[in-house]
Amino acid sequence: MKKKLSTNQRTKLIAEHRKEREGRVRDRIKAVLLIDEGYSYKEVAKILLLDDETIRRYVEDYKREQKLNPEHLGSESALDEAEAQ
Repeated sequence: MKKKLSTNQRTKLIAEHRKEREGRVRDRIKAVLLIDEGYSYKEVAKILLLDDETIRRYVEDYKREQKLNPEHLGSESALDEAEAQ
């Protein structure tokens, strides 16, 4: 994915990174930006402390669907209201 992002796309991703509070989404944005800059999947994985297959998936998801948010955000709590308190 070397230098396939337009200047506008890069600017938008950087702006999204700055406002995003979810760490997983920020990692996805960083992965896309770093791969576009020419870093290898292995280098990006090392930088972000993830494995290279995860980075590959992040980049493919973005290229295919412009996807940055993970699909699974956890599950509902099994605790009732009192237990949660």
